[in-house]
Amino acid sequence: MENMKASSMNTHMGSISIDSEVIAQYAGAVAMECFGIVGMANVSMKDGLVNLLKMDNMTKGINVVVNPNHKLVLDFHVIVSYGVSISAVADNLIDNVKYKVEEFTGLEIEKINIYVEGVRVID
Repeated sequence: MENMKASSMNTHMGSISIDSEVIAQYAGAVAMECFGIVGMANVSMKDGLVNLLKMDNMTKGINVVVNPNHKLVLDFHVIVSYGVSISAVADNLIDNVKYKVEEFTGLEIEKINIYVEGVRVID
């Protein structure tokens, strides 16, 4: 699977190229609207710490891969609210992201992987 920086498609007027960072930003905004998601996580390989990413930095917790067949694979590293059903939160996130990102980009999502990196109590 090759990790392209952008995905492109041809239309009758010419070609459209969408940068992976744009897709990650949009997918992150959709994910943040989902019930039970506190935010995206950044896992430090050096010391094993999990950090909650700030809004302007959240794409570091999202990986977008465009397959050679121009389908998207999205990885989300998330922190969830304490006390929620992780499977319900994950299902909701997958449904919302799949629908909205496909509508936004015109590209098909092949797979969405969710890595729960932590749990936070919300005040």
